[in-house]
Amino acid sequence: MTPAIATSAQQVSHSRIRELAEIAISMEGVLRLYFGESSLPTPEFIKNAAVRALDDGYTFYTSNAGLLSTRQALAAYYETAHGVKLDAENEIVVTTSGVQALNVAIRCVLDPGDEAIILTPAWPNGTSITQMVNARPVQVAHPLCGDRYTIDFDALEAAVTARTRMLLYTSPSNPLGWVATVAEQLRLLDFARRHRLWLMADEVYERLYYRGNRLGEPVPTILKLADRNDAVIAVQSFSKSYCMTGWRVGWLAARADLAARATQLNEFIISHAPSFAQRAAETALQDGEPAIVEMLGRLKENRDFCGMALEEMPGLKVPDPDGAFYLFPKVDGLADSFEFCKRLLLETKVGLAPGVAFGEGGEGSVRICYAAERRILEPAMERLGEFMEKWRRG
Repeated sequence: MTPAIATSAQQVSHSRIRELAEIAISMEGVLRLYFGESSLPTPEFIKNAAVRALDDGYTFYTSNAGLLSTRQALAAYYETAHGVKLDAENEIVVTTSGVQALNVAIRCVLDPGDEAIILTPAWPNGTSITQMVNARPVQVAHPLCGDRYTIDFDALEAAVTARTRMLLYTSPSNPLGWVATVAEQLRLLDFARRHRLWLMADEVYERLYYRGNRLGEPVPTILKLADRNDAVIAVQSFSKSYCMTGWRVGWLAARADLAARATQLNEFIISHAPSFAQRAAETALQDGEPAIVEMLGRLKENRDFCGMALEEMPGLKVPDPDGAFYLFPKVDGLADSFEFCKRLLLETKVGLAPGVAFGEGGEGSVRICYAAERRILEPAMERLGEFMEKWRRG
């Protein structure tokens, strides 16, 4: 008998976003709004810091937890931005991206047969990584109440079983743009404490927030509400806030015992993040505030432009996002968002992400990444409006 692929690998679904992107690759002139990535390049001061690091000899192994100087820079950031004091040596682990932070953290808390509650619609990697460790993801959808998504705490209570070990949520949300209020965070923390669960917060879009007292104010981290003994993990990345998607540098902040185990597992997954990239990330933290504020101003203008355009289109309901760089309009009567996006792509060369790619509660919607340039967004909105008129007529 020919050896078979592992069941845990086979049960991981192919990304419906990548499936659509593979169609788009063969086409010319596609307006690509399906990936979660800004069109802005990494700022020059960050790239220059990487060059300096290479010149200074940062081409060797580092600790599995990352350079101590990088962890100290992250600890300083948390204290300045959030008033949270973290132990740089024992509570922070540098990773190769936010997804790798999510990967190593999930491996630390789930055994085969365990269950993880995941608030959706959400970036599908949390669900897929859970499956990769032979655990079971249990999706609980965010209900849309008026113009804002909320948390169905009754559904959370109903989802808990004897095998539940973790709750994962994302704030700001990809794809919803939803941001958890402090009251909602407190209820999630209480829920996790009562049921003795790990509470994992994907805070990768923390700096992309439009409702603060000032532009550039970060979304409050769950770490500010937790104490040192809480089973709380914050997953983070430099990708979105600093336009460093290709650099693959992230981190996690957690209780010391989990951070120690994640450090050990790093050795067997990636060893450590690239040393010169870590040094560049330090510069991003130290000098990046003006660039973040400038980018947020641009993103807010794009959000408002796309939101107004969508509101004029028939058959769309557009929840108002508080963070990230996505709009997630619901399409009246839509039962197959992948086929909708495929038809849109083939007929108009506008590439959107199908809502079904984001799990429970996502079907019937599409995700629009408005982090592109206006020269892309403007024709994309015009073509989408024309397509919606045609689609509604059948």
